[in-house]
Amino acid sequence: MKIIHAPAELQSATKKVCLAIGFFDGVHLGHQQIIRQTISDARQHAALALVITFDRHPNAVVAPDRVPPLIYSLPKKLRTIEALQADALWLIHFDKPFSELNGEAFVGRLAHDFGHLQSVCVGANFVFGHKRRGNVDLLRKLGVELGFTVHGLASVALDGVPVSSTRIREAIQAGDLDTASQMLGRPYSLTGKVVHGDGLGRQLGFPTANLEVDGLALPAKGVYAVRAEAAGNAWRAVLNIGMRPTLQNPQPQLRVEAHLLDFSGNLYDQELELILIEKLRDEKKFGSLAELSEQISRDIRQTQSRS
Repeated sequence: MKIIHAPAELQSATKKVCLAIGFFDGVHLGHQQIIRQTISDARQHAALALVITFDRHPNAVVAPDRVPPLIYSLPKKLRTIEALQADALWLIHFDKPFSELNGEAFVGRLAHDFGHLQSVCVGANFVFGHKRRGNVDLLRKLGVELGFTVHGLASVALDGVPVSSTRIREAIQAGDLDTASQMLGRPYSLTGKVVHGDGLGRQLGFPTANLEVDGLALPAKGVYAVRAEAAGNAWRAVLNIGMRPTLQNPQPQLRVEAHLLDFSGNLYDQELELILIEKLRDEKKFGSLAELSEQISRDIRQTQSRS
C-alpha cells in the first residue's frame, strides 16, 4: 500500500478513484466494512482503492480538551489498514487551516485533485468539514453534481449494539478485552515505541521494554501474560501496567513495561506490539524489592504455562 501526503503523489489523473474516508481508530469491524466496500468498487470499475485518514484525531485541533484516548498508535493503524489491501492511503495532516475547510470545498478539492471520482464510502453517521456541518446527505448531493456514487454504510452491530471506537475504548478501559477483540475483528493489542526507562527492571534481573503510550486507551492496572512482537519476531512476555507502588515514589508515573522472555538485545525506538492473552493479577504493593522480585518470577512461570 502506497502512503501519500498529497494527491499529486498518486498520479491518478488517467484512472478512476474510489475513496474510503474516516479517522478509523482501531480499524474495527465497521471500518473494515467501509474499506472493503471501497476495494470492491475499485475492482469492479478498474479503479484505485484509496483510504483517506488523518495523522491525529480532529479534536486535537478543534477541541483539545475533548481528545479521546486512542485505540491504536498511528503506525499500528496504518499497518492494519494496509493488511486490508487497499491500493493507497492519503494521510492528511489535520491542522487549523484544514479544519476550517467547509464540506463543499473539501469534496470539490477531492474531485479536482483525483480527476475522476468513482465512489466515496463512509459510515452512515459520517460528518466532515468546518464545524462538522457536512454529512452523508451533503455527500450524496455533491455526488450527483460531480458524478460519483456514495455509500453511507450502517454500523455493524455486536450483541445488538453498534460497534464503535468509543465502545471499544470503554471495553478496553473496563478490562473487557474479549469484547474489544470481537469488535476489532482481531485480538486486542497495545502498541507503542520502546523508550528508555530508569533501569530498575534490569537491576532486579528482569529487564523491561518501556512503551511510550501517551494518548492511548489502556487496560486496567495490573500484570498480564502477553505475546510481544517487533520487526517480525515474537516472544512471550509479562506486561506490567501501573504506578509501581512498591517503589514509594513521591511522584509516581504510570508505566507500561514488558519483560520479554528468552530475549536479549536492544529494542529502543522500535515499535513493539503487545497482544494481551490473560490478566494474571492486580497491581500490588510489596514489602520489599526482594518480595517484588519473587512475585515477578511467579508471574513469569504463570506466563510460560499459559501462552
